[in-house]
Amino acid sequence: MVHYLLQTGHAVVLSNSHGPESLSALIDKLGPGTTAGTIEEAAQAPIVLLAVPWPQVSNVLSHLPAWENRILIDATNRIVRAKSDFSLASPGNRASSELVADLAPGARVVKALNTLYMEHFESGPRLGPGRRVVFLSGGDSAKREVGALFSEFGFAVIDLGDLHTGGLMQQVGGPLAGLQLFQID
Repeated sequence: MVHYLLQTGHAVVLSNSHGPESLSALIDKLGPGTTAGTIEEAAQAPIVLLAVPWPQVSNVLSHLPAWENRILIDATNRIVRAKSDFSLASPGNRASSELVADLAPGARVVKALNTLYMEHFESGPRLGPGRRVVFLSGGDSAKREVGALFSEFGFAVIDLGDLHTGGLMQQVGGPLAGLQLFQID
Protein backbone atom coordinates (compact mmCIF):
# COMPACT_ATOMS: atom_id res chain seq x y z
CA MET A 1 0.00 0.00 0.00
CA VAL A 2 2.85 2.37 0.84
CA HIS A 3 4.24 2.12 -2.69
CA TYR A 4 0.87 3.01 -4.21
CA LEU A 5 0.49 6.00 -1.91
CA LEU A 6 3.97 7.30 -2.66
CA GLN A 7 3.60 6.76 -6.43
CA THR A 8 0.45 8.89 -6.42
CA GLY A 9 2.01 11.72 -4.39
CA HIS A 10 0.66 10.98 -0.91
CA ALA A 11 2.69 11.28 2.30
CA VAL A 12 2.86 8.25 4.60
CA VAL A 13 3.54 7.87 8.32
CA LEU A 14 4.51 4.31 9.28
CA SER A 15 4.38 2.92 12.79
CA ASN A 16 4.76 -0.35 14.60
CA SER A 17 4.89 -1.70 18.13
CA HIS A 18 8.70 -1.39 18.28
CA GLY A 19 8.80 2.40 17.85
CA PRO A 20 9.84 4.79 15.08
CA GLU A 21 13.56 4.04 15.42
CA SER A 22 12.99 0.44 14.33
CA LEU A 23 11.66 1.69 10.98
CA SER A 24 14.67 3.81 9.98
CA ALA A 25 16.06 1.34 7.39
CA LEU A 26 12.62 0.95 5.80
CA ILE A 27 12.07 4.72 5.73
CA ASP A 28 15.46 5.16 4.03
CA LYS A 29 14.55 2.48 1.47
CA LEU A 30 11.12 3.97 0.72
CA GLY A 31 12.49 7.49 0.39
CA PRO A 32 10.84 10.92 0.29
CA GLY A 33 7.24 11.17 1.43
CA THR A 34 7.67 8.51 4.11
CA THR A 35 8.26 9.14 7.81
CA ALA A 36 8.17 7.02 10.94
CA GLY A 37 6.06 7.91 13.93
CA THR A 38 4.53 6.46 17.03
CA ILE A 39 1.27 4.58 16.71
CA GLU A 40 -0.48 7.63 18.18
CA GLU A 41 1.14 9.94 15.60
CA ALA A 42 0.25 7.67 12.68
CA ALA A 43 -3.34 7.45 13.91
CA GLN A 44 -3.71 11.22 13.48
CA ALA A 45 -3.63 10.91 9.68
CA PRO A 46 -6.90 11.57 7.83
CA ILE A 47 -6.92 7.93 6.67
CA VAL A 48 -5.37 5.20 8.84
CA LEU A 49 -4.76 1.59 7.83
CA LEU A 50 -5.10 -0.97 10.64
CA ALA A 51 -3.01 -4.00 9.70
CA VAL A 52 -2.17 -5.90 12.88
CA PRO A 53 -2.78 -9.49 14.00
CA TRP A 54 -6.30 -9.93 15.36
CA PRO A 55 -5.22 -10.60 18.97
CA GLN A 56 -3.56 -7.14 19.02
CA VAL A 57 -6.48 -5.12 17.64
CA SER A 58 -8.05 -4.29 20.99
CA ASN A 59 -4.77 -3.28 22.61
CA VAL A 60 -3.69 -1.08 19.69
CA LEU A 61 -7.02 0.72 19.37
CA SER A 62 -7.54 1.21 23.12
CA HIS A 63 -4.45 3.43 23.39
CA LEU A 64 -5.32 5.89 20.64
CA PRO A 65 -6.71 9.40 20.99
CA ALA A 66 -10.24 10.27 19.85
CA TRP A 67 -10.85 9.55 16.18
CA GLU A 68 -12.77 12.75 15.44
CA ASN A 69 -14.38 11.37 12.27
CA ARG A 70 -11.13 10.24 10.62
CA ILE A 71 -11.23 7.12 8.42
CA LEU A 72 -9.97 3.79 9.73
CA ILE A 73 -9.42 1.12 7.07
CA ASP A 74 -9.76 -2.26 8.75
CA ALA A 75 -7.54 -4.72 6.89
CA THR A 76 -7.50 -7.24 9.74
CA ASN A 77 -8.69 -10.82 9.69
CA ARG A 78 -10.13 -12.51 12.75
CA ILE A 79 -7.43 -15.18 12.84
CA VAL A 80 -6.48 -15.97 16.42
CA ARG A 81 -3.69 -18.45 15.64
CA ALA A 82 -2.03 -19.37 12.40
CA LYS A 83 -0.17 -22.27 10.79
CA SER A 84 -0.99 -25.70 12.24
CA ASP A 85 -3.06 -24.28 15.10
CA PHE A 86 -5.44 -22.18 12.97
CA SER A 87 -8.56 -20.79 14.62
CA LEU A 88 -10.89 -17.84 14.18
CA ALA A 89 -12.26 -15.42 16.73
CA SER A 90 -16.02 -15.69 16.98
CA PRO A 91 -17.73 -12.30 16.83
CA GLY A 92 -21.14 -13.97 17.07
CA ASN A 93 -23.54 -12.70 14.42
CA ARG A 94 -21.50 -9.53 13.93
CA ALA A 95 -18.82 -8.79 11.37
CA SER A 96 -15.33 -8.49 12.83
CA SER A 97 -15.18 -4.90 11.54
CA GLU A 98 -18.17 -4.04 13.71
CA LEU A 99 -16.02 -5.00 16.70
CA VAL A 100 -13.22 -2.81 15.33
CA ALA A 101 -15.70 0.07 15.03
CA ASP A 102 -16.73 -0.44 18.67
CA LEU A 103 -13.06 -0.15 19.68
CA ALA A 104 -12.56 3.06 17.66
CA PRO A 105 -15.47 5.34 18.60
CA GLY A 106 -15.70 8.33 16.30
CA ALA A 107 -13.86 6.59 13.45
CA ARG A 108 -15.47 6.07 10.07
CA VAL A 109 -14.55 2.40 9.60
CA VAL A 110 -14.17 0.87 6.15
CA LYS A 111 -13.45 -2.85 5.75
CA ALA A 112 -11.00 -3.35 2.88
CA LEU A 113 -7.80 -5.06 1.76
CA ASN A 114 -8.31 -8.18 3.84
CA THR A 115 -9.48 -10.49 1.05
CA LEU A 116 -6.36 -10.31 -1.13
CA TYR A 117 -3.26 -12.30 -0.41
CA MET A 118 -0.43 -9.82 0.05
CA GLU A 119 1.55 -11.11 -2.93
CA HIS A 120 -1.47 -10.41 -5.18
CA PHE A 121 -1.88 -6.89 -3.81
CA GLU A 122 1.83 -6.19 -4.17
CA SER A 123 1.94 -7.51 -7.74
CA GLY A 124 -0.09 -4.50 -8.80
CA PRO A 125 -3.59 -3.47 -9.72
CA ARG A 126 -3.42 -4.68 -13.32
CA LEU A 127 -3.11 -8.05 -14.97
CA GLY A 128 -3.40 -7.84 -18.73
CA PRO A 129 -6.60 -6.01 -19.63
CA GLY A 130 -8.04 -6.41 -16.13
CA ARG A 131 -7.93 -4.44 -12.93
CA ARG A 132 -7.69 -6.32 -9.63
CA VAL A 133 -10.85 -5.95 -7.51
CA VAL A 134 -10.78 -4.49 -4.02
CA PHE A 135 -13.94 -4.86 -1.89
CA LEU A 136 -15.17 -2.14 0.47
CA SER A 137 -17.85 -2.05 3.13
CA GLY A 138 -18.78 0.64 5.62
CA GLY A 139 -20.39 4.08 5.73
CA ASP A 140 -21.04 5.76 2.39
CA SER A 141 -18.89 8.91 2.71
CA ALA A 142 -15.87 6.99 4.01
CA LYS A 143 -16.26 4.32 1.31
CA ARG A 144 -16.32 7.03 -1.37
CA GLU A 145 -13.04 8.50 -0.09
CA VAL A 146 -11.31 5.13 0.26
CA GLY A 147 -12.73 3.92 -3.06
CA ALA A 148 -11.42 7.02 -4.82
CA LEU A 149 -7.98 6.37 -3.32
CA PHE A 150 -7.92 2.73 -4.49
CA SER A 151 -9.20 3.77 -7.93
CA GLU A 152 -6.37 6.30 -8.09
CA PHE A 153 -3.96 3.39 -7.55
CA GLY A 154 -5.59 1.56 -10.50
CA PHE A 155 -7.75 -0.99 -8.67
CA ALA A 156 -11.39 -1.76 -9.50
CA VAL A 157 -13.57 -1.09 -6.45
CA ILE A 158 -16.70 -3.03 -5.52
CA ASP A 159 -18.92 -1.62 -2.77
CA LEU A 160 -20.44 -4.41 -0.67
CA GLY A 161 -22.71 -2.21 1.40
CA ASP A 162 -22.68 -1.50 5.11
CA LEU A 163 -20.11 -2.72 7.60
CA HIS A 164 -22.27 -5.61 8.80
CA THR A 165 -23.42 -7.00 5.45
CA GLY A 166 -20.24 -6.38 3.48
CA GLY A 167 -18.01 -7.21 6.42
CA LEU A 168 -19.54 -10.68 6.75
CA MET A 169 -19.01 -11.31 3.04
CA GLN A 170 -15.34 -10.40 3.04
CA GLN A 171 -14.11 -11.56 6.45
CA VAL A 172 -12.34 -14.92 6.77
CA GLY A 173 -14.98 -17.60 6.37
CA GLY A 174 -17.12 -15.37 4.14
CA PRO A 175 -17.72 -16.07 0.44
CA LEU A 176 -15.25 -13.44 -0.80
CA ALA A 177 -12.29 -14.20 1.49
CA GLY A 178 -9.18 -14.99 -0.53
CA LEU A 179 -11.02 -14.59 -3.84
CA GLN A 180 -9.02 -12.91 -6.59
CA LEU A 181 -11.23 -11.15 -9.13
CA PHE A 182 -10.47 -8.86 -12.07
CA GLN A 183 -12.66 -6.34 -13.84
CA ILE A 184 -11.99 -6.28 -17.57
CA ASP A 185 -11.86 -2.74 -18.94
